[in-house]
Amino acid sequence: MKNLLFVSILSIVFFTASSNAQLKIGYVDSDSIMDKFPDAQDARQKLDAIIQEWQTELAKIENNWKTKYDDYEKRKLIMSDRTRAEMESELIKLEQQVGEYRDKKFGTNGELFQKQDEIMKPVQNKVFTAINDVAKDEELDFIFDRSGDVMLLFAKDEYDVTALVLEKLKLK
Repeated sequence: MKNLLFVSILSIVFFTASSNAQLKIGYVDSDSIMDKFPDAQDARQKLDAIIQEWQTELAKIENNWKTKYDDYEKRKLIMSDRTRAEMESELIKLEQQVGEYRDKKFGTNGELFQKQDEIMKPVQNKVFTAINDVAKDEELDFIFDRSGDVMLLFAKDEYDVTALVLEKLKLK
């Protein structure tokens, strides 16, 4: 649906532009830009470190639950009903802690998404500004991203402005 709408709009733009003036189009490979841009690499390393820290903490909580569960399984036949109920209650609480921690850190509204936005937004803004600057410098009407949802089936290399965007980013 998205691609059909995009193609329709693009067809209208091409038809209108062909009757008025020469259309200048460029494209970038944002994946390539993000792979080569040092600020993006630093941001990814920060995110990876945070994720690793959270995964380590999650593993500790899960191991604690597993240890207590294994202990419970070994001794449940010789436990009194009261002790068994207490252990089961404790295991349920630990299992809830695991789920809550996972949701808090990695869930749909979790800290991971907030941290990604906080850390990556300045990088994305720099890249977007560089793309805009290149578009103005090269007098381009459109710049497409071959890495995104829009499928670019063919493009001449002469319209690839990825290197120019990377140059702009190195100047800052």
